[in-house]
Amino acid sequence: MSRFFVVVDDLKDWSPYYPSQDVITFDDYLERVTQSSGERVRVINLCRSYRYLGTGYYCSLLAEARSHNVLPSVNTLSELARKSLSDILLEGVEPLLAKLAAGKTGESFSVRSWFGECLAPEYAAIAKAVFERFPSPLLEITFEYKQRWQIKKLQMMALKSLKQGGEQEAFASTFERFSNKMWRKPKARKSFRYDLAILVDPEEKLPPSDKAALRKFTKAAAHLGISAELITKKDYLRLPEYDGLFIRETTSVDHHTYRFAKKAAADGLVVMDDPTSILRCTNKIYLADLLSSHKVPTPRTEFLRRDNPEELQRIADTLNYPIVLKVPDGAFSRGVVKVEDWDSLVAESQRLLDKSALLLAQEFMYTDYDWRIGVLDGKPLFACRYYMVRNHWQIYKHSSSKSQSGGFDTMPTYEAPKKVLDVAVKACKLIGDGFYGVDVKQSENRVVVIEVNDNPSIDSGVEDLFLGDGLYDSVMEVFLRRMEQRRR
Repeated sequence: MSRFFVVVDDLKDWSPYYPSQDVITFDDYLERVTQSSGERVRVINLCRSYRYLGTGYYCSLLAEARSHNVLPSVNTLSELARKSLSDILLEGVEPLLAKLAAGKTGESFSVRSWFGECLAPEYAAIAKAVFERFPSPLLEITFEYKQRWQIKKLQMMALKSLKQGGEQEAFASTFERFSNKMWRKPKARKSFRYDLAILVDPEEKLPPSDKAALRKFTKAAAHLGISAELITKKDYLRLPEYDGLFIRETTSVDHHTYRFAKKAAADGLVVMDDPTSILRCTNKIYLADLLSSHKVPTPRTEFLRRDNPEELQRIADTLNYPIVLKVPDGAFSRGVVKVEDWDSLVAESQRLLDKSALLLAQEFMYTDYDWRIGVLDGKPLFACRYYMVRNHWQIYKHSSSKSQSGGFDTMPTYEAPKKVLDVAVKACKLIGDGFYGVDVKQSENRVVVIEVNDNPSIDSGVEDLFLGDGLYDSVMEVFLRRMEQRRR
């Protein structure tokens, strides 16, 4: 079970806000809240003074000694105590300062922020950027104009210094969103042993899971004592509140999903899928080389380099037409083309090489369907046959107006060919022990791996058609087991 505390010097400092049993004094934290014995403890340190050896300093110091997750950290307090701010730590803020209207030499002013938000919209981006570099509940940012605007000083604020009305109301609203579990009335609470964040993008056109599947994941988690909450990329700084992260939006290395996975793993969360799996799966060049070097059967594959046109003829001779060209980081059949002759090979390779220094060229294998084997924790979980879109050679067909997908069959894994299951599991062992979807082609006795997906599609009424709620239970059981192992 996880606990959450807001630590203040005097309970009167919290009097403008909704009363909560989670708000305690520093003395109470010092005496009653000891080192966690397996449970996850989160602390928001709102003491009045953060100076060296003050109560705020000791609160963060004791929290870290007790393996509690605390905001602000001792490192943040140390950085803010420096007389001059590091250019490295403020990297990325300067372009935002340059957008401010010019001032007069020597002019200065201050802006107050809470969890990276402030009242003045023109300074909102700066407040957020500063918070990301110095995560602190309350900060006062002092600006000074010397030929250009600069941040002269960053200073921690006391909660009681917030002005009645606007500042207090804004702080309360922001804090409720930043850590909403604390604001639930005790009688409305349900006891959960762990907290799980499910990262989604509500605007994604082809998400890995539809809304119904997300509800089933949440329900399955609750049955196991896990409080699952949908989060978005705006919740990056809330990750330490959770015990686990389940990524349910399309991943990429040059993307916030990878940053989420890396931060969650660094913070000790159980992550699915982890940053290593994302790195290995989302780049088809890496994956093809990995599978080939470990003798996992794949279609005949060649790498095509930019500014090396003589390779085209070799590829045409080696693979024969038709040939499939792939950009390294495509998803849902995007960035994948089939070329039928020399002219289209030249034209399409040039077009795709404008986006990437390397392309993947593979022999084309015609099949009516692709196998998708879901592998969880090293074991097959589900088996589907995804059929090609009518009059098309892929299971997805994209156009400017819409995306189409073919039909499907879902079956128990024991009905899928053993050779298909074995090659899928073998491929996943090279990636990790997360949750993967392996695309496999079968042509008579030949079985080859097309790719391994690090966050496979799980839609209600498709991949769960045979297992039903059991599919969602299986995923959450792995989270539970790993959370318990990590806590021990």
